[in-house]
Amino acid sequence: MDFFEQQDRARRKTKWLVFYFAMAVICIIVAVYFACLLVFQVLAAPDTRYPVQLERENELDLWNPTLFVYSALGALAVIGTGTAYRFSSLAAGGRSLAESLGGRLVRPNTLDLDERKLLNVVEEMALASGVPVPLVYVLDSEAGINAFAAGHTQSGAVIGVTRGCMKLLTRDELQGVIAHEFSHILNGDMRLNLRLIGLIFGIMCLAIVGRVLIRTRGRKNPMPLLGLALILIGWVGVFFGRLIQAAVSRQREFLADASAVQFTRSPSGLSGALQKIGGLAQGSRLQSEHAMEASHMFFGNALRPSFLNAFATHPPLDKRIRAIDPAWDGKFPRVLGPSPPVVSQVQQGPTPHRPFTTDRPERISAVVLGAAPRTVSTQSVLPSVGRPTALHLKYADELRASLPDNVRQSAQEPIGAAAVIYAMLISDDPNLQAAQLEEVRNRAGDQVWQKVVDRLPDVRQTAARARLPLVDLALPTLRELTKTEYERFASVLQWLVESDEKIDLFEYALQRVVKRHLGSQFEKPRSPVQYYAIRALLPDCEVILSAMAHLGGTQSRNVIKAFAAGAPYLRVDTPISLLPPEQCGIAAIDEALNRLALAAPIIKKNLLEACVHVVGADGIIHEQEAELLRAIADTLECPIPPFVELETETHSAG
Repeated sequence: MDFFEQQDRARRKTKWLVFYFAMAVICIIVAVYFACLLVFQVLAAPDTRYPVQLERENELDLWNPTLFVYSALGALAVIGTGTAYRFSSLAAGGRSLAESLGGRLVRPNTLDLDERKLLNVVEEMALASGVPVPLVYVLDSEAGINAFAAGHTQSGAVIGVTRGCMKLLTRDELQGVIAHEFSHILNGDMRLNLRLIGLIFGIMCLAIVGRVLIRTRGRKNPMPLLGLALILIGWVGVFFGRLIQAAVSRQREFLADASAVQFTRSPSGLSGALQKIGGLAQGSRLQSEHAMEASHMFFGNALRPSFLNAFATHPPLDKRIRAIDPAWDGKFPRVLGPSPPVVSQVQQGPTPHRPFTTDRPERISAVVLGAAPRTVSTQSVLPSVGRPTALHLKYADELRASLPDNVRQSAQEPIGAAAVIYAMLISDDPNLQAAQLEEVRNRAGDQVWQKVVDRLPDVRQTAARARLPLVDLALPTLRELTKTEYERFASVLQWLVESDEKIDLFEYALQRVVKRHLGSQFEKPRSPVQYYAIRALLPDCEVILSAMAHLGGTQSRNVIKAFAAGAPYLRVDTPISLLPPEQCGIAAIDEALNRLALAAPIIKKNLLEACVHVVGADGIIHEQEAELLRAIADTLECPIPPFVELETETHSAG
């Protein structure tokens, strides 16, 4: 199952989630109605008066329309209010959930060795996947081994791990757990998981109302009885909540385990982590009061085992281990709990720098690393979307370790991270460069200007090899900007893109990537999928394909050939036309991508495939074209891992 099928599958699961929720609401309304019938018509004192009460001498009637309307409206009001409240509290995405679970944000410049190990693993996974580096939280009060990924979008994703996970797992085991969570990020599970939290909270809210009613006082007052009934009915909500969590989550854990093994090519790492959960007294259980509502999001079962595991959100540990490690002997090694938490330190000195190693028979090379343009097979692009491999992971490890110290340190604090992005857009032309630097000084201040000047040579050298990975590394730090700082940063960024008065499609794509991932914190998030048919989006597809065709060809004949090579892959009967350059400028591309980002997964797949064949019409996808494809795919939330290949050195005989 490829990335686009996984995305469509997640969308279909949302429909089932709505169905389960509707069934739960219907059952709760019926239960509330019969509880009211029992309290107001059977158990209430004869001389109490309620508008829905029958005369006691009359025979009890099981159908009372007035009572049903009152009870249904009351139940719907409680469920709706509770759901809306929880959705509102989760509007900030993964950060709000991590903080509600007691999470602490791990700063990029930490000196704590365990936190450094954790951040390094997350960075490598992100660079290998082609997604922005997520924020990382540690649940200091949780001694069990567990982790989760949460967020409405890939831009706002966070990774959370328990203290036990960070402290007790080796690097390979931690890598297996984080790879498992990245599969949830790439497969579109996170948005579904957050919605599920809101819905479950809503159907459990009746128990909260029941606790309020049970405390009411007064003679001949039936409200405490109704409160007791609502508390009991609240277990209907708990039942359906656990049932929905199990239905949505259980099978996906097997898929995420398999994806993690494919990613890391190390079954022993993930298997070892699962074995340590089985050998730890605390296991994967959490102590947080919010653990139950978020239990479907965790790497392992966050709750105590249920009766016969009927409502378990995760498969049994032994089944998960044997699915990836058939040779396992069935024994769980005894594991001691982690040491008490300590306050992490802030990094003061440079991080160790490890250069590329080139003295091995096999080494990783990448399109983005080559000094001369490399080529990419058109057939290899689409299958790699959302499907990173161990080869990408190795590339990411070596790339991250090869970054100059000053560039890496700058990416770990907001001013330096902004300077790194600015430096990537500074022109090589001496006259234009001087004007750009002066404008940066006027708009952003002396401190930012000085960092741009100091970092420019190293950033330019690094960006020549890996522009998008450098952006991905800077994004977690840039998320710490305030709204005012972000607006100033975005303004300078846009000015730099437009300052050379040239239409540079990659510069535009780079700007869009940065603003998309940061703007989600300060701007209204996009709606869910809105376009399920491509017909309404054909004008937008014309703009994108025409712009790509003009980028790759200077002669009219080559431009027409490139456009014609990609257009059939949109798979529509309606013909589309090649637009002249003036009709597919930056503004038109921006508007087109905004609409295409709201398309269904299959539409995005067809568009990307068409783009691939447009830039590859001449039989070659050059380095700049390959990175442009990655940037456009990123704006559509279809991450393409770095284009890597395994080179084998040949030695002449004799």
